[in-house]
Amino acid sequence: MRAAARRSFPWPLAVAGIAALTAAVLLAMGRTPICTCGDIRLWHGIVFSSENSQHLTDWYTPSHVIHGMIFYAVLYPLRHRLGWWPRLAIATLVEAAWEIIENTDAVIRRYREATIALDYYGDSVINSVFDIGAMWLGFWLASRLPAWLTVALALAMEIGVGLAIRDNLTLNVLMLVWPLESVKAWQAGG
Repeated sequence: MRAAARRSFPWPLAVAGIAALTAAVLLAMGRTPICTCGDIRLWHGIVFSSENSQHLTDWYTPSHVIHGMIFYAVLYPLRHRLGWWPRLAIATLVEAAWEIIENTDAVIRRYREATIALDYYGDSVINSVFDIGAMWLGFWLASRLPAWLTVALALAMEIGVGLAIRDNLTLNVLMLVWPLESVKAWQAGG
């Protein structure tokens, strides 16, 4: 892509538009705009709760920050052909697709069957939009920090969240793809 075209295209507007379109799709799918409790909280830290993934941030927010770091690393080889904003747009499309897929009945059912998320009934739309924002933060951090510090920060978040709630991005993916009863028992406190 030519440098002039990259500069003239309204990439920030496109990236924001992807997030807005994602919210519209989620609403059309029947997702609740905000927590049915009627509150909008900056942080909700109770994992075993029907309000998990319903507020702005929660214990799974660091996973989305890590998504951004991973997307930055994967798209890094394209940095000479695509500028920062086009790569962020690609990352946003991937994150938005995940937010939509994650909130389908099939994936929600899979979470409830294979993981410790028995009360999970999908994300609120505002939580999904903030998950996209968390991915943006991770992408931005990875673009500004040395690679070793980005990796250290991602590991610290994974280990910290894992110790705090017995779940994290790694365990979440493992339990969705290849559920292990021993991991499920450990996550439940057994």
